[in-house]
Amino acid sequence: DADDRRRGRWIAGVICLAVVFSAGFWLWYKHAEPPAPDSSKLIGRWLRPDGGYLLVFRDFAPDGRLTAAYFNPRPIKVAHAEWKLQGSQLSAFVELRDVNYPWSTYTLTYDPATDRLVGVYFQAVQRQHFEVEFQRTQ
Repeated sequence: DADDRRRGRWIAGVICLAVVFSAGFWLWYKHAEPPAPDSSKLIGRWLRPDGGYLLVFRDFAPDGRLTAAYFNPRPIKVAHAEWKLQGSQLSAFVELRDVNYPWSTYTLTYDPATDRLVGVYFQAVQRQHFEVEFQRTQ
């Protein structure tokens, strides 16, 4: 009977250790996940230093809609703009539709370490892709 009690205590101890270990691992893993980027980080004025192009994001909606304006240096019509989270990356897509800009697009990712937007500009008339970056001006 003493052996049964020791065995019962041993099993209860192993179960307690397993529970404590599992809870500790869960807490560590939960805190190890990077926080989701804040989509409001896109709001502001963004300057493309290689040409003086200005991209302005004014508002965003939870469903991914983004209010955008584009200047070169005069206004260029923005047909569509959206933001989304891809994993832990915050990205923006802007489609231009104006004279000399039919179906041209920006596909950009926010870099929180440098507070820049980096990505690709597709110039539809020339059918060319260009690596670009935008720096926050405001």
